[in-house]
Amino acid sequence: MLRPSPSILRRLFHHRSTSVTREGIQFLLFTLAIGIAAINTGNNLFYLLLAMMLSLVLISGIVAEYCLRRLEFHRHLPDRLTVNEPTSVTLVVKNRKSQLPSFSLKIFDVGDGRELRQGLEVHQLLPGTSQLVSYPLIATRRGRLHLEGVCVGTEFPFGLFRKQTFYPIEDMMVVCPEIKPLDESVLRGLLTAGPEQSINRRGSGNDLYNLRLYQAGDDSRKIHWPTTARTSQLTVRETEAEDQRRAVVYVSTLAPPSHDVLFERAVSLAASLLHHLAHRGYMLQLLVGSSRSSFGHGEPHLLELFRMLAICERCSPPAGCIVPGELSGDPLEADEQTMIIVQSWRGLEDVVPEQPTILINGEVIAGAPHAV
Repeated sequence: MLRPSPSILRRLFHHRSTSVTREGIQFLLFTLAIGIAAINTGNNLFYLLLAMMLSLVLISGIVAEYCLRRLEFHRHLPDRLTVNEPTSVTLVVKNRKSQLPSFSLKIFDVGDGRELRQGLEVHQLLPGTSQLVSYPLIATRRGRLHLEGVCVGTEFPFGLFRKQTFYPIEDMMVVCPEIKPLDESVLRGLLTAGPEQSINRRGSGNDLYNLRLYQAGDDSRKIHWPTTARTSQLTVRETEAEDQRRAVVYVSTLAPPSHDVLFERAVSLAASLLHHLAHRGYMLQLLVGSSRSSFGHGEPHLLELFRMLAICERCSPPAGCIVPGELSGDPLEADEQTMIIVQSWRGLEDVVPEQPTILINGEVIAGAPHAV
């Protein structure tokens, strides 16, 4: 019979806290002084005043408790969250009480064990109604952001105590690496040695590539009748393949602990390169360590690549490793494909971290990777 009691108390007081405000401390000291005066003098007026002040303390706790009860929260997250880029997060708070309103609510979103935002206030929430509140979320590091729940507090009705309670709402967001403008030297390297080069080749498309004599098995729908009539020979029309240049971006995860900062720069640089190439319509593939994506294009595919970069981690090189390990397989087997390698560690000779190294088809691109 006594065993359920601790669990009931734990459910009642778990995630709840009460603190005294500065005004509350002054009020309690004044209440103590009135109590001492009532005991020393025996004056009924002092006892009456003491009873009134103690009743205010009791009423303050009960009313604040009812303000925080039976609230319901929903969180609306953006599709993409990038480091150092403000993104709006929306919270929906609903009062599920049938008769009593809630007043002076202060809401804090909690993630990774800390309050992400202060100052979200709901002055009045009538029974059965909902209200939207939003705040700008700025992530300071890439990776997974664990949103644990919502902490809501109130100082209603007299401002003597600050009562808080926690509503668990689990959410997980992936914070993408920061995207920075590319340095001019990198853009020149992409133009001269990389995927910016355009190669004309025959294939399916709309533009004219070549005219040649008809051969057995050719599609009769491709016969170019004006040339056939002029030369009295069957001539077929060959079309030029549409430009679908492809690029592979490889990010090496091998680096010693001394290159932590440089590795983060390399990840950000790779994200900037993918962003630059994707907005020019290239088919992209990303290799991060041993992870490999498929070829694709468009915003959904780009977001998938950013998420791969967001969760990648640096790996310390094994003992005796002189240079970073080679890629598994040969990603350059396909035609018209460019290989871009981003390294934060070049081997044992790379003693002092400076800048990530970019190789485009084996050629090192000199210069700072980001514009200042």
